[in-house]
Amino acid sequence: MKGSIAGLFAAPKGGVPKPLVQSLQVTVDGCVGDFQRDKKYHGGPQRAVCLFSEEVIAILQAEGHPVYPGSVGENILLREVDWKMIAIGSKFHFDQLVLEVTSDAPPCKTIGESFTDGCFTTIAAKVAPNLTRWYAKVINEGQVRIGENVVLN
Repeated sequence: MKGSIAGLFAAPKGGVPKPLVQSLQVTVDGCVGDFQRDKKYHGGPQRAVCLFSEEVIAILQAEGHPVYPGSVGENILLREVDWKMIAIGSKFHFDQLVLEVTSDAPPCKTIGESFTDGCFTTIAAKVAPNLTRWYAKVINEGQVRIGENVVLN
């Protein structure tokens, strides 16, 4: 399945929303220029990158949630990737970068402003597995750019 990068996000001081960047250098330790304040739950080799879907954002917005690109802490926002097909072990192949999904990215109150009544559990894997964010580890380090193609397998 082929899709593309709709947005890239990194927050040098941590927190959300993460600002849009045009390119992102990704290493086994995470995204260069992106800081995580709470290393217990974010970052590290098994959670180096957070992935989310442009189509899922559109679904959430249609339900009335004020979510927008970068507001839930994703690093890579993808377009035209069937989010229902993603599971632990799924691999994303970009031009240079290769990522492997390691787990869902459990939401927390930090992203509450992106949801009606602060209901951030709307994207929890246990509640809605097809709407969740995903964490990935880096198989091949590299740089990615907005508009770049990605293949999921």
